[in-house]
Amino acid sequence: MTDHAADPRAALDRLLADKGIDYARLSQVIGRNPAYIQQYIKRGSPRRLAEQDRARVAAYLGVSEAMLGGPVQRVATPARSRGPGMILVPKLAIGASAGAGASVEGEPVEGEVAFDPKWLRDLGADPRALTIIRVEGDSMAPTLDDGDDILVDGGDAAARLRDGIYVLRMDDVLMVKRVARAPGPGRISVISDNPHYRSWDDLPMGSVQLVGRVVWTGRRVR
Repeated sequence: MTDHAADPRAALDRLLADKGIDYARLSQVIGRNPAYIQQYIKRGSPRRLAEQDRARVAAYLGVSEAMLGGPVQRVATPARSRGPGMILVPKLAIGASAGAGASVEGEPVEGEVAFDPKWLRDLGADPRALTIIRVEGDSMAPTLDDGDDILVDGGDAAARLRDGIYVLRMDDVLMVKRVARAPGPGRISVISDNPHYRSWDDLPMGSVQLVGRVVWTGRRVR
């Protein structure tokens, strides 16, 4: 463990080689450009993974964040006491805006939530690429309300695009919107369920970065 912690780039490189995962695939899973992980490992840019990226990489690879340069005791995780075999999904301390958008840089992980692996399989979700984030705003009401937690499958994004609700980046902000294929090739519509908010009826795929598909929502009892 000491060797891993001292050189998280080398540890990550070994993990990827052992699991047969290429740099571009991991970059896609965490919502970065295809060269991001290769540049981090080979060129040292960025110097260290942001907490959000490190958490998603650790969840995807099934390893501790300490192996990737994170603290050994990152946060309290009471969900670990729920029994063996549970999948621990990182909950990011960030909101995906259902209104005007939100910045994503430097946001930490605030905890983990335990899920039954069979239940996740029934959802068709990839447990290695899941994160939980919070909805902010009401442009997706009544489907999603302000404060709802959403479970996002980062392994189900552009490569498997179909109509549904996605977390996406547009103009460098994070949003949750309904996405539908538009009539033209390589075109999509980005839709707010609340008619009082803007929708985009015909956009080129390249103008939107799909982070992951929303596969479940947890709503607070009011």
